[in-house]
Amino acid sequence: MACGLTDADWIAWLAERGEPKFRAKQILDWIFKKRVSNFESMSNLSPELREALTDQFTLAPLTHVRLNGSTDTTRKFLFRLEDDGRLIETVLIPASRALYGGRSDRLTLCVSSQVGCAFDCKFCASGLAGFTRNLTAGEIVSQVLMAEAETGERVNNLVFMGMGEPLANLNNLTQAIQILNAEWGVTLGARQMTVSTSGLAPMIEKLSDIPIQIRLAISLHGATDDVRSQIMPVNERYNLQRLFEALNIWNEKKKQKITFEYILIKGVNDGLDQAKALTHRALGLGAKVNLIPYNTVDGLEWERPTEDVQEKFLDVLVNAGVQATLRREKGHDIDAACGQLRLREETAEGIIEVAPV
Repeated sequence: MACGLTDADWIAWLAERGEPKFRAKQILDWIFKKRVSNFESMSNLSPELREALTDQFTLAPLTHVRLNGSTDTTRKFLFRLEDDGRLIETVLIPASRALYGGRSDRLTLCVSSQVGCAFDCKFCASGLAGFTRNLTAGEIVSQVLMAEAETGERVNNLVFMGMGEPLANLNNLTQAIQILNAEWGVTLGARQMTVSTSGLAPMIEKLSDIPIQIRLAISLHGATDDVRSQIMPVNERYNLQRLFEALNIWNEKKKQKITFEYILIKGVNDGLDQAKALTHRALGLGAKVNLIPYNTVDGLEWERPTEDVQEKFLDVLVNAGVQATLRREKGHDIDAACGQLRLREETAEGIIEVAPV
């Protein structure tokens, strides 16, 4: 996949064919600046080189299947993968005030990193059909290119928060981040990219060594081990003590504040005892908290708490000095929760069969 290769990859590929190094920049300009749809359009390359590129690479590893538009202007893309026909989701979210710090967001794209998910978070549709495979760097980058092409709009912020656990696909994720950030690539600022994880502590430590100042969001959803383990099975492997050891290492190496994502689920994690415990953890790490009322998923029993409960939970955090927001969901009318649209489409097509929950 051409959009999944770095400048070094291109230089090495060209050298094998006796081509000069400067051809790499030409190819990258055609892919990321001019956004051409075929190799024949690369007019400053020789016919022989264009033919070799056509034979060995593809410019579009994804096919656009569907675009669902929401009344709040949130849009969900459904893309089909070129090799195995499986589906992934990408969500374009309109302007919202400072979800991850810095200036207000303008246009945020939520991209997938895997087909399905193996981590079985209890509020999420992505894992209901199980895990199929990791996405390649090219498939991750292509979500950005295709979303911009389909809408004619420039993505300002990128969150790796769609289908899958990004840090379980660390090598492809970091290659995609390099391509998205590079001047020869998509040129998206590092501080405009946020990696969200369910809490893979060793991978957080490895990601902290990457010399790009990306942001980190933690799907916390429980401030004590007993509550978090009900929602996040990963907590049995990496409990809160182990997770926070990794987060302290991250804080030592990165300049941006960590964000805690906390989905409020009725009767599970919305009590004021959890609010107080979350306050303690956020203040200890200097983290921000993003509260999200639960987004209903077909086949799952969870419910959202009332707005009064949501506001009281928020008040505990804010009154203690925690930087916290209560994010009213976007895209509820287009099944914007991770994995819902893909699950329905693949079930209808007979690609997967989901057992009743």
